[in-house]
Amino acid sequence: MATPDFILALREKIGNDPLWLSGVTAVVLREGRVLLVKRADNGAWTSVTGIIDPGEQPADAAAREVLEETGVEAVPERLVLVHVTGPVVYGNGDQAQYLDLVFRFRWQSGDPYPADGENTDTRWFPLHELPPMSDDMRARIAAAVADEPAARYVVSPQPAPHV
Repeated sequence: MATPDFILALREKIGNDPLWLSGVTAVVLREGRVLLVKRADNGAWTSVTGIIDPGEQPADAAAREVLEETGVEAVPERLVLVHVTGPVVYGNGDQAQYLDLVFRFRWQSGDPYPADGENTDTRWFPLHELPPMSDDMRARIAAAVADEPAARYVVSPQPAPHV
């Protein structure tokens, strides 16, 4: 599934103006490997990402996206990172920015394949042999692999106090 219907309805009202959206990233791990998809729109290798539907629980959204995009069933283990993406401008001029909740998932079943047309390839990569990808996506994977008791979060630098 490409753009959710609720976003298309919003776009009819606001055009290309910026939208603030809630998104998820699912970092699916299996025996020292990570599941990645090669996006059809820009050719980038990424973890599975998607938009949370209105009223949908974030972990459910991430599991849904993994199944829709790769045919793989995976189980959420924990929230690993909360951050805001940079602004995005899509090819049609639509603007968006995302509050992104990154989850670590454990593979449960299924062999990956590009299931819904959003990706041209999907496969398992050893964690030490990742394909070229953005620093942001590498940070999401690193947060999922880290054995930390709590989720990471990003805090903006504070301006120096006026004296």
